Amino acid sequence: MIKGYIIAQTELCKGCELCIDACPQESLRLSPNLNKKGYRYVELYKDNCTGCTNCGIICPDSVITVYRENKKKKKQAEA
Repeated sequence: MIKGYIIAQTELCKGCELCIDACPQESLRLSPNLNKKGYRYVELYKDNCTGCTNCGIICPDSVITVYRENKKKKKQAEA
């Protein structure tokens, strides 16, 4: 399985929840904490992110950066 994770710029997030609705793995939620502007911000709370980038693409303020772990290459059998 491909693993991914996000980093959100919490102080810029307005808590619109578009990214939460766009996540097929339901990995995101709004934090119970508030940023300096008084908004609840998005956070990754499940370890099932695949790095699909849906959340980063739909974010109107571009506050989400998505990362994917490199796939481990299988060693080819020697002929």
